[in-house]
Amino acid sequence: MTNFVFFYCQFVTCFLIDERRMKVVEMGGAQDLLNMLKTAKDDKTRKQALKALVALSHSYEAAEALHQADAIAIVSSTPNSLEYAEVETYKSSLLKRFQELKHEIPSEIS
Repeated sequence: MTNFVFFYCQFVTCFLIDERRMKVVEMGGAQDLLNMLKTAKDDKTRKQALKALVALSHSYEAAEALHQADAIAIVSSTPNSLEYAEVETYKSSLLKRFQELKHEIPSEIS
């Protein structure tokens, strides 16, 4: 019984987290993050936008919404950072997530 309760709680927690991620998407937050990433003038802003996009992409529906908003092109065109190594890590994570969802990543990007 203890295992059932544990797994049930994990399921409910994951469901609630996915609902929050989708609320961000529905309120335009995903598009805002992509716009912020596209227009960012500094590496710190890029890093934070990418970090938030990675968090959103853990939800299948949110990742699909990001894909529809042309996230692959925006993420792949984001320059790497000499100051923040995480930028490249976040970019790779997002592009890998889109590949997992069977979205084509142009060969010159991946």
